[in-house]
Amino acid sequence: MNYKTYLFDFDYTLADSSRGIVKCFRIVLTRHQYLTVTDEAIKRTIGKTLEESFSILTGITNPAQLEAFRQEYRLEADVHMNVNTRLFPDTLSTLKELKKRGARVGIISTKYRFRILSYLEEYLPKDFLDIVVGGEDVKAPKPSPEGVKFALEHLGSSPEETLYIGDSTVDAETAQNAGVDFAGVLNGMTTAEELRVYPHKIIMQNLGELVQ
Repeated sequence: MNYKTYLFDFDYTLADSSRGIVKCFRIVLTRHQYLTVTDEAIKRTIGKTLEESFSILTGITNPAQLEAFRQEYRLEADVHMNVNTRLFPDTLSTLKELKKRGARVGIISTKYRFRILSYLEEYLPKDFLDIVVGGEDVKAPKPSPEGVKFALEHLGSSPEETLYIGDSTVDAETAQNAGVDFAGVLNGMTTAEELRVYPHKIIMQNLGELVQ
């Protein structure tokens, strides 16, 4: 593939944060007596906003209560998230190869930008990434194209020269809404069949296929 700009989702695309995510949700849900929610159900919400996820898992729609859950989750994530996150085996080699080829590389995620950067600082040189857009940087979360469009404007990139890579149907919708090409990677809970419903250039078993 020959694009000038590659924008990646984070969770289940570049890294497996599911252990940390499940742990944080489990602590908050148990505190409020939601004891029957399964790990599988929690994992299926990865990629959505925390408010959306808590609403799906609890049935609650009250914005104030969902915001309270979000705040509790964030405090738990400060303790449990990074230590329970692992990069996928081909993440670093793929990112480094793309940069070696002269491509611009960035991340668009619903995860907080500061948390992504604090985790990646152990693995990548400072300023390696050309842009990171987190949940705190946009008014409308994915599948809104706001984050992708912000990145394109910041980087001076056009939609035609940009590929967005993600693991979920939310990512596929985001790419479609932003008018950029999409590549799916099967690192998460979404199946190839679910991703193929959306316009795509490729559905990959792993990120290494980007640079083959």
